Amino acid sequence: MRRLTLGLAVPILALAVVGAPARASGLPPVTSTLTSANPSDTTPHAKNGDVKAFAEIGTTVYVGGSFTTVRAAQDTDFTTRNYLFAYDRSTGALSTSFLPALDGAVHALAVSPDGKLIVGGAFGTVNGVARKNLVELDPSTGATVGSWVGRSDGGLVRRTIVRGNQLYIAGAFHWVDGTQHSLLARLNASTGAIDPTFQVDASVARASSELVWGLALAPDGNTLVAVGNFTQVNGLPRNQVVVIDTSGAPTVADWSTQRYVAPCYSGTFPFYARDVDFSDDGSYFVIIADGGRGDAYCDAIARWETNARGSSLDATWVDYTGTDSVTSVEVADNVVYVAGHFRWLSNANGNDSAGAGAINRYGYGALDPINGLPMNWNPTRSGAPSGTTAWGPIVWELWRGSTGVYAGFDNDGAGNEYHGRMAMFPLSGGRVVPAVNAPSTTPGYLYLGGSDGQLTRVAFDGAALGAATVTSQPNLTGAGAAFILGNKLYWSKTDTAAPNGSYLDVSVFSGGSVGAPWISSDYNSWFRAATMTGAFALDGRMYYTKAGDNRLFYRYIEPDGYIVGCTEFTLPSQGVSWGAVRGMTWVAGRIVYGNTAGSLWSVPFDGSAVDGAAATQVDTTAVTAAWSSPTLFYATN
Repeated sequence: MRRLTLGLAVPILALAVVGAPARASGLPPVTSTLTSANPSDTTPHAKNGDVKAFAEIGTTVYVGGSFTTVRAAQDTDFTTRNYLFAYDRSTGALSTSFLPALDGAVHALAVSPDGKLIVGGAFGTVNGVARKNLVELDPSTGATVGSWVGRSDGGLVRRTIVRGNQLYIAGAFHWVDGTQHSLLARLNASTGAIDPTFQVDASVARASSELVWGLALAPDGNTLVAVGNFTQVNGLPRNQVVVIDTSGAPTVADWSTQRYVAPCYSGTFPFYARDVDFSDDGSYFVIIADGGRGDAYCDAIARWETNARGSSLDATWVDYTGTDSVTSVEVADNVVYVAGHFRWLSNANGNDSAGAGAINRYGYGALDPINGLPMNWNPTRSGAPSGTTAWGPIVWELWRGSTGVYAGFDNDGAGNEYHGRMAMFPLSGGRVVPAVNAPSTTPGYLYLGGSDGQLTRVAFDGAALGAATVTSQPNLTGAGAAFILGNKLYWSKTDTAAPNGSYLDVSVFSGGSVGAPWISSDYNSWFRAATMTGAFALDGRMYYTKAGDNRLFYRYIEPDGYIVGCTEFTLPSQGVSWGAVRGMTWVAGRIVYGNTAGSLWSVPFDGSAVDGAAATQVDTTAVTAAWSSPTLFYATN
């Protein structure tokens, strides 16, 4: 295990980038609740080792890891607490009654149905009695619950999950309660007795020792996902990832992917699928990885749909760090929180450096679940005082508690403050990020660019045009392609001061009026926004055209931070001369677009493909100006 841990810290050059997502259409935006990026000031500090696991019972938080000394935030002196301690969530005071004695690291914590603490890890004795790697403790005193019969007869217990009266465990063991179980098992959570109906065995390591490192159970209890160092499960090929149907008799699901089969560039990583977590509604799960990149999902975060079945499956979206490790994930409140030894997110174009479109995120990030782009949340793994550990290879655990997201790690800084080996990002002080999308109702108005500082406003019900008026827009100068997203107008701004001559600017759009823009000339300038001849945004994507190129392109877009995705995709399309498009928008299920001939057309659009055979020309008699400006957008006001 030491070799695995050390390997996480090594940045490795990449060979290639894996690109296209599995879904042809986008996902509808969701309302997200972000925690504060300012960590709580009351969490205790561990002086050494690391923090690997959390659990809550009432107002008490339990913390496990490899540390041996801790202190409350308000104290000055450290006190001995080997591998496991408890503290009051409200005050941060250490418990003086919960004092278990373990001889090895704690990796996993869970709460039993009757309110006891289930502990898994790499220990041999608990409270002076042999209890290898699995034990139940009294949550008040730390005394061993002798009647609980769960035993791991060898290896490491890395993960524990309680759902109802079932306890799932995963790790590097091969025997549980005296029966053969390879890396996975299910027990009665109240008694610790083995569940003989669960016989799902992972085996055959890619290299080094076989183990399951990450485990997640869907909220309905019907789907279990395990990741780690294995290539077979119940004799079936499952490389690093297995989906298990637990709705009835547990069986290996008809789900497999080739995206974790190829080796990553670095040979120091025997496996690279490190952690997994389900969304709150169970509709998808997210797998994170390290590995040094390569022809696989190495050094990446990937979303997978729970109900998908089949072989050679691809992820819905993938976010690459650019050759840095991701080591933990927590999906909560419609946010994908990730942590690890990375410096950037959305960095598919980078190779141990920031490529075009990379977003600075130093060890922590929060991703939009519909497209994987970073949201505006950036606490960083910084703030360690002189003489402490500033930067370590692993954030071992992200965990959503009752009041926020906890992080356990191997350094001494978070959010530009001292936080010894653990931190909690509270919901208090966070914010709700509303779901925003393109305007979806009719009637409304088409806005057509002309001279600098003006727009022609044309009534439009999705099929026919109405009266046109010219409106003064002094804030809109140097404009190219434009689109509405929520209450904002995004528009290509030509500016010779920008590094690449243009950028994507943003203004509030209200009552038919373009507000003052506020994006700086070097933000998103890498994108060369002036190359777009038309654009619209829908379901987390920005679709656009380019002069002389008959493809319809898209990139992901994140309105919480105005971030444009670093990867360009092409949508399947036929029968439309996209290279001649000048101005494009989306109205009530159709793409409405102008062209170099000055006419206005529309074509059905379901988010997956475009068939030009269904295109129709829109009546243009109400407008004297030609429909040949790239500045064309639809709004309801």
